[in-house]
Amino acid sequence: MRYAYVLWFCFLLFLGFPRNIFHKPSIQVNADLGLIQKTCRFTNNYDLCVSILESNSSSFNTDTKGLAIVIASAGIANATATSTYLSSRLLNSNGEAIPKKVIRECVDKYKYAGGALEASTQDLAMESYDYASMHVMAAAEYPSACHNAFRRYSGLAYPVEIQRREDGLKQICDVVLGIIDLLFSES
Repeated sequence: MRYAYVLWFCFLLFLGFPRNIFHKPSIQVNADLGLIQKTCRFTNNYDLCVSILESNSSSFNTDTKGLAIVIASAGIANATATSTYLSSRLLNSNGEAIPKKVIRECVDKYKYAGGALEASTQDLAMESYDYASMHVMAAAEYPSACHNAFRRYSGLAYPVEIQRREDGLKQICDVVLGIIDLLFSES
């Protein structure tokens, strides 16, 4: 009998529990999606911008400056992943045609790119948009130094996978720069 009262109490408690506590109202998400779309229209790569921002839940609870930080963070992830990829190539380069010196240089350049993007997020947080812009431009150029390291060795082809990653990082940096330009115009 006592068990029945406990079950009945739990049932009533469940009915009275607010169900929307774990669900975001769709009105707020739509408003934030509007900010994402509006912001991304100011970049040279709308689709990439929207894709990155929609894939990060913090994009739906921030302002334009926060959206720039989210995109810069995606660039940091790209640079870190590329540095890690190149480091693994360095460890497994026995007998490969790519000299270890070239791979080491590329590892360093992608680490520097990640560091420059990290600095840009701090600049953005402090609303130092000119410094943020300089750091993002530097991050976009570091992969070119890697590409140039391959060019210094005649007959050494630039690997397609590294080219793909370089292009991705440059596109992400271009999106961040577009949002920074928007922030300049709003300030």
